[in-house]
Amino acid sequence: MSPAPAVFDTPRYGAASLADLAPSVLASLGVPGEPNVLGLVPSRRACVLLVDGMGWEALRANREHAPFLASLLEGGGPLTAGFPTTTATSLTSFGTGAAPGHHGILGYQVAVPGHDRVMNSLSWDPGIEPEEWQPRRTVYQRAEAAGVHASYVAAGMFEGSGFSRASARGSRYVAADGITALLAQAEAQLHAAQRCFVFVYHSALDSNGHHYGVDSSHWRHHLALVDRFAERLAAVLPPDAALYITADHGMVDIGADARVDVESDPELNAGVRVLAGEARARQVYTRPGATPDVLAAWRERLEGRAVVVSREEAIAEGWFGPVGEEFLPRIGDVLALAHGDTALVAPEAERIESALAGHHGSLTPAELRVPLLRFSPEG
Repeated sequence: MSPAPAVFDTPRYGAASLADLAPSVLASLGVPGEPNVLGLVPSRRACVLLVDGMGWEALRANREHAPFLASLLEGGGPLTAGFPTTTATSLTSFGTGAAPGHHGILGYQVAVPGHDRVMNSLSWDPGIEPEEWQPRRTVYQRAEAAGVHASYVAAGMFEGSGFSRASARGSRYVAADGITALLAQAEAQLHAAQRCFVFVYHSALDSNGHHYGVDSSHWRHHLALVDRFAERLAAVLPPDAALYITADHGMVDIGADARVDVESDPELNAGVRVLAGEARARQVYTRPGATPDVLAAWRERLEGRAVVVSREEAIAEGWFGPVGEEFLPRIGDVLALAHGDTALVAPEAERIESALAGHHGSLTPAELRVPLLRFSPEG
């Protein structure tokens, strides 16, 4: 196995990961059987605000643009996302309270077992039943079964999607487009019952990071808007409520000269059946018998720019957590995790994604660490 660089972290499943947050919240609400790994204090209502793309490292580096969030840093700390550090995997880890290897949403794009087609976990595949692809009971279902009103406040475009069914079924989906609507609907849901679990998802910070980079005025200006939104959300909490602010992943900026085309390189294509994943975490599915040669070629070609491992090595490292037998074929035979400022792009198949300024998916601290900030009107 090619050695993982010192800049890589490992997900802290069962100790301080995003997958541990929702079960800890449910435990704080009195739901029986849920582990309170994070030691959250009891409350009657809880609101989780997840800001897509707001990594712990970037938030700390830009604290002057987010004074309210900065005021919570001292009492907060970092969690780790799971692997890959990508929205589909992270939202499902939050929504099930499980590591990726247990819920089966194992990346932004994976090959469908037994087929040569790629499944995009966010846009979904109409031929795949979400409840079968991700069979685990969600935290929203568990909350409702315990008499806790569970709602999911997010943009209307995601309502009823395959991914929403996979990651958030059992919640009351409340469509809210834009920050004002998110705030108004979150406030209403916090008053909808005596015991509430309200999840609020905001995606635009991630979009600004992808298009302009984390080190951009666009990202910083939007972080300031998020800060005001979070401050206002804290202001409308009922007295017996708690607010938890987190994210699904961080992000790194990639220069145009740091992109490696892994799609058209003949040495990297030899023996490859399907190329999936994303630019910072590639999953490579090989032709029968070709895995050793593909592994060797990718290691040689990407030396110093990516850690290249086999499926078995990735599982042994614990990157996905324990992996269910039924999910093993979804993981690439070979995985390539970029580090530094490298992006492993596929300009033809992923024209838009390959041109983005900001990327995530790998295990660097900037991508893996996300905040857990806490606020309660009662202190």
